[in-house]
Amino acid sequence: MGSIKEKSSPVGSPAAVDFEQGQTQLGTVHDVHNLTLLGYKPELRRNRSMFTLLFQSLAIAAIPYGFGGPLISAIYGGGQLPMFLGWIVVLILAECIALSLSELASRYPTSAGPYYWSFQLASPKYRTVLSFITGWTWLIGNWTITLSVNFGFASMLAATVALFEPDFAVEAWQLLLIFYAVCILTFFLVAFGNKMLPLVDTICAVFTAISIVVTCICVSVKADVGRHSPSYTLGNYDTSLSGWGSFSFWIGILPSAYTFSAIGMISSMAEECGDPTVKLPNAISLCVPVGGIAGLFFIIPLCATLPDLPEILGAPVGQALPYIFGKVVGSPGGGLALTLLVLIITIFCSISITVAASRCTWAFARDNAIPFARLWAKIDERHGTPIWALVLTTLIEMLLGLINLGSSSAFLAFVSVGVISLAVSYGIPIAISLLHYRKEVNSAKWTMGRYLGLVVNLLALAWIAFEVVLFSMPTALPVNEVSMNYAIVVFVGFMALSAVWYGVYARKVYRGPPESDGLTVDS
Repeated sequence: MGSIKEKSSPVGSPAAVDFEQGQTQLGTVHDVHNLTLLGYKPELRRNRSMFTLLFQSLAIAAIPYGFGGPLISAIYGGGQLPMFLGWIVVLILAECIALSLSELASRYPTSAGPYYWSFQLASPKYRTVLSFITGWTWLIGNWTITLSVNFGFASMLAATVALFEPDFAVEAWQLLLIFYAVCILTFFLVAFGNKMLPLVDTICAVFTAISIVVTCICVSVKADVGRHSPSYTLGNYDTSLSGWGSFSFWIGILPSAYTFSAIGMISSMAEECGDPTVKLPNAISLCVPVGGIAGLFFIIPLCATLPDLPEILGAPVGQALPYIFGKVVGSPGGGLALTLLVLIITIFCSISITVAASRCTWAFARDNAIPFARLWAKIDERHGTPIWALVLTTLIEMLLGLINLGSSSAFLAFVSVGVISLAVSYGIPIAISLLHYRKEVNSAKWTMGRYLGLVVNLLALAWIAFEVVLFSMPTALPVNEVSMNYAIVVFVGFMALSAVWYGVYARKVYRGPPESDGLTVDS
């Protein structure tokens, strides 16, 4: 295999090998050899299969929460048409991103993910800086998208209380305490339950499927505010609610785009899966079609039974889903039961997405790219998890959550920043690969081929560019200091801080990840 510049890991011990069985404590001999070729030594336990990785990616998408949490944007965007047709459009475009990432993950299957890909693909003159930029964008996206899930749980729980107490007005500090409780609960489950996490993801997949079927039946049978005609169900489009006129459709697809914004996060699980050159890209590429089909059984019944759109805009805490459930089922108790299913799914999502974010943090620290890297790169040998990276991820979330005490619009900006940052971190290595005529991914074990890959990569980059613009826009016009979307300001601020860190210190110690030719068909 090609040349490799070895870089020692700050922690960990060599895996004990049983040559007769071809196994090590951290994977097969073949897996250990391949990771060595990529420049790292194994430190994490390979306890995940293709199916548990797929279930983790579906848990992160969390269809009922991913779509239902920001559903108010779809209402502003016109209602049923952007909900249904927007879902279809996003599925196609998000799958282009998923397929593009799958090729890269097959060629370079490490927990370092996009910043490792950027480093290996870029020219030697620019690759260190490009990988640093990609890495910090990737890290910010992981932290803020995880924060959005945990705070989304707090908001939805508050909206559920309002089903029984319509005059209830939740205070910012109360939301913060609920958010902190979710962060702490998730921390302990992820830190000390590593052996059980694949099972948790599997249970989540089954529970989500059951919840979607239950919701579909209950909403369709009760329909307390009436059932719409098929043409109205799939085609109603009210352009008067957002102030954006005919552009409202694109505002309305924000929930669909948010649902699949984190599809690349399981690339950070590459070092916990056997034969990741095939199993990891399979999991990434299957998430969108599997989740997309399941989502239709959730979305279409909602479209068929929605109350009047202007009425939904007044939902407590900006959470439309609990309000819709309460109205459609016809009782606060029925609305509570359906919302409880979504809240449980959100907790599962919080666990799965926190796992991925902690691995991302650990990998970036392993390459000496963040302050106090040695500490965050330590692996707890007893539990087999990067507990200190998990500590940092949780602390960053809790500190950013304080923003909500001062400005709810600033907090919403962090939610959008999560999507923007992840999208940009996907786009950089895809673009570099295209500039090099896809020569690296064309020889990966999992590849789309030269011509199909070119078309898919171009569509992925076009969607990423549009997504960045879309999530920088306010949901409704006119805007004021409260309703303004400050996402792009926050994103630039984060990147400015990382640039200062690079200029002051990181450029002296950060050399990028280890150099490697990656893994090909012949590896």
